[in-house]
Amino acid sequence: MLDFSYRHVFTLVLGLLIAAWPAHAQDRDASEARVSSNAEVHQTIGTTEVRVTYGRPNVRGRDIFGDLVSYDTVWRTGANEATTITFSDDVQVNEEDVSAGTYALFTIPDEDNAWTLILNNTPNQWGAYDYESDDDEMRTTVEAYQADSFREQMTFTFEAVDETSATLLLHWADTAVPIPLTTASAE
Repeated sequence: MLDFSYRHVFTLVLGLLIAAWPAHAQDRDASEARVSSNAEVHQTIGTTEVRVTYGRPNVRGRDIFGDLVSYDTVWRTGANEATTITFSDDVQVNEEDVSAGTYALFTIPDEDNAWTLILNNTPNQWGAYDYESDDDEMRTTVEAYQADSFREQMTFTFEAVDETSATLLLHWADTAVPIPLTTASAE
């Protein structure tokens, strides 16, 4: 007969949870240096962990939005593999309900600053070459703006973090794109 104590059960459950949580949203090969380095940023909002994994392209003197990154076209929102975002719990993204999980984060830049934000259910893909809109979890519109500073390397940061919300900010060149996040506990 097996002798299980609460400590054994807790250890087993904790081990299973840790094994189920992805260490990285996708396998980003780090065996060779890349022109656009890999990056990851994460933030706990209340008790919800949010993790963004992406490739960080540089401006390198190029015109970015409207040239390197076309307007009105799905963009991987970074370099190399598609950018991914992982939520440990259900959240709202710009007031749209999103279930816990890992998603590819795509955007469609707009010349008039009304960007389309897309969370897609196929996180492990290269760029946006195999993007299928039928796999979208959600789409919403966010307002980009001209940033106060220039950012050579594309960066995601978390701003205005409190117990129930934060803004995920995409900043590259002179463009900033705020993505409002709210945890389910805020409801």
